[in-house]
Amino acid sequence: MDRVRRLLADPVAYEPLEDSAEDDAGEHGQGQQRPLSRFSRLEYSVFFLLGVAMLWAWNMFLAAAPYFYSRFESNDWTATHYQSSILSVSTVTNLGTVYILATIQKQVSYPWRITLSLLMNCFIFTLLAFSTIVMKDISAQAYFGFLMVMVFGASFATGLNQNGVFAYVSGYGREEYTQAIMGGQGVAGVLPCIVQIFSVLAVPRKNGDGQGQDGSQGSSSKSAFIYFLTATGVSVLTLLTFLYLLRNRPNPKLKATDEDEGASLVDRTPDKAVSLWTLFKKLRYLSLSVFVCFLVTMMFFPVFTSEIQSVHFPGGPRMSEPTVFIPLAFLFWNIGDLGGRLAVAIPKLSLAHRPWMAFVLAVARVIFVPLYVFCNINGNGAVVKSDFFYLFIVQLFFGATNGYLASSCMMGASHWVTADEREAAGGFMSMMLVGGLAAGSLLSFLVVS
Repeated sequence: MDRVRRLLADPVAYEPLEDSAEDDAGEHGQGQQRPLSRFSRLEYSVFFLLGVAMLWAWNMFLAAAPYFYSRFESNDWTATHYQSSILSVSTVTNLGTVYILATIQKQVSYPWRITLSLLMNCFIFTLLAFSTIVMKDISAQAYFGFLMVMVFGASFATGLNQNGVFAYVSGYGREEYTQAIMGGQGVAGVLPCIVQIFSVLAVPRKNGDGQGQDGSQGSSSKSAFIYFLTATGVSVLTLLTFLYLLRNRPNPKLKATDEDEGASLVDRTPDKAVSLWTLFKKLRYLSLSVFVCFLVTMMFFPVFTSEIQSVHFPGGPRMSEPTVFIPLAFLFWNIGDLGGRLAVAIPKLSLAHRPWMAFVLAVARVIFVPLYVFCNINGNGAVVKSDFFYLFIVQLFFGATNGYLASSCMMGASHWVTADEREAAGGFMSMMLVGGLAAGSLLSFLVVS
């Protein structure tokens, strides 16, 4: 107990390593300084695209929910439980993967982990695309089993990608590249919402239900085929740009000399391993901040956003209908999240050097819970009868605080460890991020509106 108390008691003793780019000459016997790699727009763009690809699978499964429902509506159990099943399989698989990978640090090739994850995504998304054509007549239970296997594979690939990308980018020692990854993740959240809104508005309003019996199933299958194949295209593009980066840029782990040009997929990290407890002691406030940030987000954001209706529904304009208003609410949250991730590109706004403040703000985000309660949950009436209050005050700012805190924490990790610990720190921080997502997702089932 005293050990834990000492860790949390004194924020003043928690100081960044200003010379973290230097090797310990006495310990390693090298007496050389690892130079900070120069900023490159190409490298920034590649890491931005890696961030988009990292969360594309997660957002793809969310945005494809109407198609999945059309496949499961013939069976009550699968229609009721497919969303919670996707969530559970995804978060548990992702957390288990990043935890195991974070403990494996010796003789590791992070570029290989990234490449393997993108190849897996290409294969999985292609299978999902063609399943809309060749698996039309199978039972709902059989397709449910197939989908769970695809979710497991995509989540495993996401875990590989998260561990590999955050560890690999830490080797550059440039927080701008970590911000690029976080910004790409924000874009991956915005685009599916926009596509979903336009896809609904493009279909004329019908007086009756009329789904599944008049050819809409075939139209839904065609849309799903294009959507899944687009995900394959994103993974292929990301893979090609990453391979180009490996071929044309020096390995960030080594001194930039002529013979080091062109990092290889078989390049390995040094044999030094850093225990998770050691990393936690050095990154305790940043790691706890990113964990709490995503725990609070996933515990409340998906539940309330899916249940809150417009104060003008029913009887209002079409934008007030749940099929449009709920994706619109997701869009506002993701726009705020993206804005928060981009804001930390301004160094003075980042909390990377103020981890104690980041932790306090992460906990303080629970203040948004009563603000959600003031809105029109399940059409039961709102304390504050204003869609502007819900969309611009609650959703936009809740998303902005999520993106701002998450990016500050992930960017700040490299400042608090030595140069040869950066990659392990990147993997550890990605594990804490996924841990917050998993804990919040599971606890969300306890939230009763």
